[in-house]
Amino acid sequence: ENGYETGEHAPGLKLGGCGAYKAAHHIIKTHAKVWHSYNNTWRSKQQGMVGISLTSGWGEPVDPHSQRDRDAAERYIQFNLGWFANPIYRGDYPEIMKNYVGRKSAQQGLGTSRLPTFSVQEKTYIKGTSDFLGIGHFTTRYILQKSFPLLQTSSYHTDHDLAELVDPKWPALGPDWLYAVPWGFRRLLNFVKTQYGNPLIYVTENGVSEKEPCTQLCDEWRIEYLKGYINEMLKALNDGVNVKGYTAWSLLDKFEWNKGFSERFGFYHIDFKNKNKPRYPKASADYYKEIINANGFPNSREVMA
Repeated sequence: ENGYETGEHAPGLKLGGCGAYKAAHHIIKTHAKVWHSYNNTWRSKQQGMVGISLTSGWGEPVDPHSQRDRDAAERYIQFNLGWFANPIYRGDYPEIMKNYVGRKSAQQGLGTSRLPTFSVQEKTYIKGTSDFLGIGHFTTRYILQKSFPLLQTSSYHTDHDLAELVDPKWPALGPDWLYAVPWGFRRLLNFVKTQYGNPLIYVTENGVSEKEPCTQLCDEWRIEYLKGYINEMLKALNDGVNVKGYTAWSLLDKFEWNKGFSERFGFYHIDFKNKNKPRYPKASADYYKEIINANGFPNSREVMA
Protein backbone atom coordinates (compact mmCIF):
# COMPACT_ATOMS: atom_id res chain seq x y z
CA GLU A 1 0.00 0.00 0.00
CA ASN A 2 2.72 2.48 0.96
CA GLY A 3 4.80 1.53 -2.06
CA TYR A 4 2.12 1.31 -4.74
CA GLU A 5 -0.81 3.39 -3.49
CA THR A 6 0.40 6.34 -1.40
CA GLY A 7 3.97 6.43 -2.75
CA GLU A 8 5.29 6.84 0.77
CA HIS A 9 7.74 3.94 0.45
CA ALA A 10 9.80 2.61 -2.46
CA PRO A 11 9.13 2.36 -5.36
CA GLY A 12 7.09 5.49 -4.67
CA LEU A 13 4.19 4.81 -7.04
CA LYS A 14 0.82 6.50 -6.51
CA LEU A 15 -1.51 4.10 -8.28
CA GLY A 16 -4.62 4.98 -6.29
CA GLY A 17 -7.21 2.28 -5.85
CA CYS A 18 -5.49 -0.44 -7.87
CA GLY A 19 -1.70 -0.45 -7.37
CA ALA A 20 -1.69 -2.09 -3.95
CA TYR A 21 -4.14 -4.78 -5.05
CA LYS A 22 -2.07 -5.62 -8.13
CA ALA A 23 1.18 -5.75 -6.13
CA ALA A 24 -0.40 -8.01 -3.50
CA HIS A 25 -1.80 -10.27 -6.23
CA HIS A 26 1.69 -10.84 -7.61
CA ILE A 27 3.12 -11.41 -4.12
CA ILE A 28 0.55 -14.12 -3.36
CA LYS A 29 1.13 -15.93 -6.65
CA THR A 30 4.90 -15.65 -6.29
CA HIS A 31 4.73 -17.00 -2.74
CA ALA A 32 2.79 -20.01 -3.98
CA LYS A 33 5.33 -20.66 -6.72
CA VAL A 34 8.19 -20.60 -4.20
CA TRP A 35 6.32 -22.98 -1.89
CA HIS A 36 5.67 -25.47 -4.71
CA SER A 37 9.26 -25.18 -5.90
CA TYR A 38 10.55 -26.09 -2.45
CA ASN A 39 7.92 -28.77 -1.99
CA ASN A 40 8.76 -30.49 -5.27
CA THR A 41 12.54 -30.12 -5.25
CA TRP A 42 14.03 -29.83 -1.77
CA ARG A 43 11.55 -30.82 0.91
CA SER A 44 12.19 -34.55 0.69
CA LYS A 45 15.90 -34.03 1.34
CA GLN A 46 15.85 -31.07 3.73
CA GLN A 47 12.56 -31.57 5.59
CA GLY A 48 12.23 -27.79 5.85
CA MET A 49 9.22 -25.51 5.99
CA VAL A 50 8.06 -22.57 3.90
CA GLY A 51 5.57 -20.03 5.19
CA ILE A 52 4.64 -16.40 4.91
CA SER A 53 4.85 -13.61 7.48
CA LEU A 54 1.91 -11.18 7.62
CA THR A 55 1.66 -8.09 9.81
CA SER A 56 -1.75 -7.02 11.07
CA GLY A 57 -3.29 -4.98 13.84
CA TRP A 58 -6.42 -6.09 15.63
CA GLY A 59 -9.73 -4.33 14.99
CA GLU A 60 -12.23 -4.14 17.84
CA PRO A 61 -15.78 -2.81 17.24
CA VAL A 62 -16.42 0.50 19.02
CA ASP A 63 -19.84 -0.80 20.04
CA PRO A 64 -19.81 -4.60 20.34
CA HIS A 65 -23.62 -4.55 20.38
CA SER A 66 -23.78 -2.76 17.00
CA GLN A 67 -23.92 -5.09 14.00
CA ARG A 68 -22.57 -2.28 11.79
CA ASP A 69 -19.51 -1.84 14.01
CA ARG A 70 -18.95 -5.60 14.26
CA ASP A 71 -19.13 -5.87 10.48
CA ALA A 72 -16.71 -2.95 10.11
CA ALA A 73 -14.24 -4.60 12.50
CA GLU A 74 -14.50 -7.81 10.49
CA ARG A 75 -13.71 -5.84 7.31
CA TYR A 76 -10.70 -4.27 9.02
CA ILE A 77 -9.19 -7.70 9.69
CA GLN A 78 -10.15 -9.13 6.30
CA PHE A 79 -8.71 -6.15 4.40
CA ASN A 80 -5.47 -6.50 6.40
CA LEU A 81 -4.67 -10.08 7.41
CA GLY A 82 -7.30 -11.82 5.28
CA TRP A 83 -6.14 -10.06 2.11
CA PHE A 84 -3.11 -12.40 2.04
CA ALA A 85 -4.02 -15.20 4.43
CA ASN A 86 -7.40 -16.06 2.94
CA PRO A 87 -6.05 -17.00 -0.52
CA ILE A 88 -3.30 -19.09 1.06
CA TYR A 89 -5.51 -20.91 3.56
CA ARG A 90 -8.89 -20.83 1.79
CA GLY A 91 -8.06 -20.37 -1.88
CA ASP A 92 -9.38 -16.88 -2.61
CA TYR A 93 -9.72 -13.31 -1.37
CA PRO A 94 -12.22 -12.76 1.48
CA GLU A 95 -15.78 -12.52 0.17
CA ILE A 96 -16.34 -9.20 1.94
CA MET A 97 -13.27 -7.77 0.23
CA LYS A 98 -14.41 -8.95 -3.20
CA ASN A 99 -17.89 -7.57 -2.61
CA TYR A 100 -16.81 -4.13 -1.41
CA VAL A 101 -14.09 -3.49 -3.98
CA GLY A 102 -16.25 -4.94 -6.75
CA ARG A 103 -19.27 -2.81 -5.84
CA LYS A 104 -17.24 0.38 -5.58
CA SER A 105 -15.52 -0.36 -8.89
CA ALA A 106 -18.91 -0.76 -10.56
CA GLN A 107 -20.14 2.50 -9.03
CA GLN A 108 -17.11 4.21 -10.55
CA GLY A 109 -18.11 2.92 -13.97
CA LEU A 110 -15.31 0.37 -14.24
CA GLY A 111 -15.99 -2.76 -16.25
CA THR A 112 -14.08 -5.01 -13.84
CA SER A 113 -13.19 -4.89 -10.17
CA ARG A 114 -10.02 -3.11 -9.12
CA LEU A 115 -9.33 -6.23 -7.04
CA PRO A 116 -7.78 -8.81 -9.40
CA THR A 117 -9.24 -12.29 -9.63
CA PHE A 118 -7.62 -15.71 -9.42
CA SER A 119 -8.43 -18.35 -12.01
CA VAL A 120 -9.74 -21.71 -10.83
CA GLN A 121 -6.30 -23.21 -11.45
CA GLU A 122 -4.58 -20.42 -9.51
CA LYS A 123 -6.90 -20.86 -6.53
CA THR A 124 -6.04 -24.56 -6.37
CA TYR A 125 -2.33 -23.82 -6.83
CA ILE A 126 -2.28 -21.18 -4.04
CA LYS A 127 -4.44 -22.87 -1.42
CA GLY A 128 -2.40 -24.68 1.23
CA THR A 129 0.95 -23.12 0.36
CA SER A 130 2.05 -22.43 3.92
CA ASP A 131 3.65 -24.79 6.41
CA PHE A 132 3.41 -22.10 9.07
CA LEU A 133 2.03 -18.59 9.40
CA GLY A 134 4.30 -15.81 10.58
CA ILE A 135 2.44 -13.09 12.48
CA GLY A 136 3.71 -9.56 12.99
CA HIS A 137 1.61 -7.54 15.43
CA PHE A 138 2.08 -4.21 17.17
CA THR A 139 -1.18 -2.48 18.03
CA THR A 140 -4.99 -2.34 17.98
CA ARG A 141 -7.71 0.03 16.79
CA TYR A 142 -11.34 0.55 17.63
CA ILE A 143 -13.39 0.31 14.46
CA LEU A 144 -16.73 1.79 13.40
CA GLN A 145 -18.73 2.02 10.20
CA LYS A 146 -17.98 5.03 7.99
CA SER A 147 -19.27 5.49 4.45
CA PHE A 148 -17.08 7.46 2.04
CA PRO A 149 -18.55 9.63 -0.75
CA LEU A 150 -18.73 7.96 -4.15
CA LEU A 151 -16.99 10.87 -5.85
CA GLN A 152 -13.95 10.61 -3.60
CA THR A 153 -10.84 9.25 -5.28
CA SER A 154 -10.77 5.50 -4.95
CA SER A 155 -8.24 4.03 -2.56
CA TYR A 156 -7.56 0.98 -0.46
CA HIS A 157 -8.46 3.01 2.65
CA THR A 158 -11.86 4.14 1.41
CA ASP A 159 -12.84 0.75 -0.04
CA HIS A 160 -13.64 -0.83 3.32
CA ASP A 161 -15.95 1.92 4.65
CA LEU A 162 -14.65 2.16 8.19
CA ALA A 163 -12.95 4.55 10.57
CA GLU A 164 -10.19 3.75 13.07
CA LEU A 165 -10.15 5.19 16.59
CA VAL A 166 -7.84 4.89 19.57
CA ASP A 167 -8.61 5.05 23.27
CA PRO A 168 -6.85 8.08 24.85
CA LYS A 169 -6.14 5.85 27.85
CA TRP A 170 -3.96 3.54 25.77
CA PRO A 171 -0.24 4.16 26.36
CA ALA A 172 1.28 5.96 23.35
CA LEU A 173 4.82 4.70 23.56
CA GLY A 174 6.67 5.29 20.34
CA PRO A 175 5.54 6.41 16.88
CA ASP A 176 2.17 8.10 16.47
CA TRP A 177 0.54 4.89 15.20
CA LEU A 178 1.67 2.53 17.95
CA TYR A 179 -0.40 2.21 21.13
CA ALA A 180 0.10 -0.53 23.71
CA VAL A 181 -3.05 -2.69 23.66
CA PRO A 182 -1.93 -6.18 24.74
CA TRP A 183 -5.38 -7.80 24.76
CA GLY A 184 -5.68 -7.24 21.00
CA PHE A 185 -2.80 -9.68 20.47
CA ARG A 186 -4.66 -12.57 22.07
CA ARG A 187 -7.77 -11.81 20.03
CA LEU A 188 -5.81 -11.69 16.78
CA LEU A 189 -4.13 -15.02 17.51
CA ASN A 190 -7.50 -16.61 18.33
CA PHE A 191 -8.92 -15.19 15.10
CA VAL A 192 -6.15 -16.96 13.17
CA LYS A 193 -6.95 -20.18 15.04
CA THR A 194 -10.65 -20.16 14.16
CA GLN A 195 -10.39 -18.61 10.69
CA TYR A 196 -7.57 -20.68 9.20
CA GLY A 197 -7.77 -24.05 10.94
CA ASN A 198 -5.34 -23.38 13.80
CA PRO A 199 -2.14 -23.26 11.73
CA LEU A 200 1.35 -23.42 13.18
CA ILE A 201 2.25 -19.82 14.14
CA TYR A 202 5.57 -18.10 14.58
CA VAL A 203 5.33 -14.55 15.92
CA THR A 204 7.88 -12.82 13.69
CA GLU A 205 7.50 -9.19 14.83
CA ASN A 206 6.31 -7.65 18.08
CA GLY A 207 7.84 -4.61 19.75
CA VAL A 208 7.85 -0.86 20.17
CA SER A 209 10.10 2.01 19.18
CA GLU A 210 10.92 5.11 21.20
CA LYS A 211 9.91 8.72 20.67
CA GLU A 212 13.33 10.05 21.70
CA PRO A 213 16.76 8.37 21.53
CA CYS A 214 17.10 6.28 24.67
CA THR A 215 20.54 7.58 25.61
CA GLN A 216 20.13 6.58 29.26
CA LEU A 217 19.18 3.06 28.09
CA CYS A 218 16.29 2.92 30.59
CA ASP A 219 13.42 1.81 28.36
CA GLU A 220 10.95 0.71 31.03
CA TRP A 221 8.04 1.33 28.64
CA ARG A 222 9.43 -1.32 26.28
CA ILE A 223 9.68 -3.77 29.17
CA GLU A 224 6.04 -3.12 30.09
CA TYR A 225 5.00 -3.51 26.45
CA LEU A 226 6.80 -6.85 26.12
CA LYS A 227 5.45 -8.08 29.43
CA GLY A 228 1.88 -7.29 28.41
CA TYR A 229 2.05 -8.73 24.90
CA ILE A 230 3.97 -11.89 25.80
CA ASN A 231 1.52 -12.51 28.62
CA GLU A 232 -1.41 -12.27 26.19
CA MET A 233 0.38 -14.65 23.84
CA LEU A 234 0.70 -17.14 26.70
CA LYS A 235 -3.04 -16.80 27.30
CA ALA A 236 -3.59 -17.55 23.61
CA LEU A 237 -1.48 -20.68 24.03
CA ASN A 238 -3.77 -21.72 26.87
CA ASP A 239 -6.69 -21.05 24.51
CA GLY A 240 -5.27 -23.72 22.22
CA VAL A 241 -3.64 -21.43 19.64
CA ASN A 242 -0.73 -23.24 17.99
CA VAL A 243 2.04 -20.70 18.67
CA LYS A 244 5.43 -22.36 18.21
CA GLY A 245 7.82 -19.43 18.61
CA TYR A 246 8.11 -15.74 19.38
CA THR A 247 10.55 -13.17 18.01
CA ALA A 248 10.68 -9.65 19.42
CA TRP A 249 11.23 -6.70 17.09
CA SER A 250 14.08 -5.95 17.13
CA LEU A 251 17.53 -6.97 18.31
CA LEU A 252 19.22 -3.74 17.18
CA ASP A 253 18.26 -0.19 16.29
CA LYS A 254 18.27 -0.21 12.48
CA PHE A 255 17.00 1.36 9.28
CA GLU A 256 13.22 1.71 9.54
CA TRP A 257 11.56 2.35 6.17
CA ASN A 258 11.11 6.07 5.41
CA LYS A 259 11.97 6.92 9.04
CA GLY A 260 15.59 5.96 8.41
CA PHE A 261 17.61 5.52 11.61
CA SER A 262 15.40 7.86 13.66
CA GLU A 263 12.88 5.22 14.74
CA ARG A 264 14.52 2.80 17.15
CA PHE A 265 12.95 -0.58 17.95
CA GLY A 266 16.12 -2.26 19.22
CA PHE A 267 17.09 -3.92 22.47
CA TYR A 268 20.54 -2.51 21.69
CA HIS A 269 21.17 1.20 21.20
CA ILE A 270 23.36 1.90 18.17
CA ASP A 271 25.51 5.03 18.02
CA PHE A 272 25.05 5.74 14.31
CA LYS A 273 27.25 8.86 14.49
CA ASN A 274 30.27 6.77 15.40
CA LYS A 275 31.95 5.14 12.39
CA ASN A 276 32.31 1.88 14.36
CA LYS A 277 28.57 1.86 15.25
CA PRO A 278 29.05 0.68 18.88
CA ARG A 279 26.14 -1.18 20.49
CA TYR A 280 24.86 -0.66 24.03
CA PRO A 281 22.26 -2.90 25.70
CA LYS A 282 19.11 -1.15 26.91
CA ALA A 283 17.34 -2.29 30.07
CA SER A 284 14.93 -4.30 27.91
CA ALA A 285 17.81 -6.44 26.65
CA ASP A 286 18.46 -7.81 30.14
CA TYR A 287 14.74 -8.30 30.73
CA TYR A 288 14.29 -10.21 27.49
CA LYS A 289 17.33 -12.37 28.26
CA GLU A 290 15.57 -13.48 31.46
CA ILE A 291 12.44 -14.39 29.50
CA ILE A 292 14.49 -16.38 26.97
CA ASN A 293 16.37 -18.21 29.72
CA ALA A 294 13.12 -19.13 31.48
CA ASN A 295 11.16 -19.73 28.25
CA GLY A 296 8.52 -17.55 29.87
CA PHE A 297 8.31 -15.24 32.83
CA PRO A 298 10.97 -15.99 35.47
CA ASN A 299 8.57 -14.76 38.16
CA SER A 300 5.16 -16.39 37.89
CA ARG A 301 3.65 -13.46 39.79
CA GLU A 302 4.25 -11.30 36.71
CA VAL A 303 1.67 -13.29 34.78
CA MET A 304 -1.81 -11.82 34.84
CA ALA A 305 -4.78 -14.17 34.84
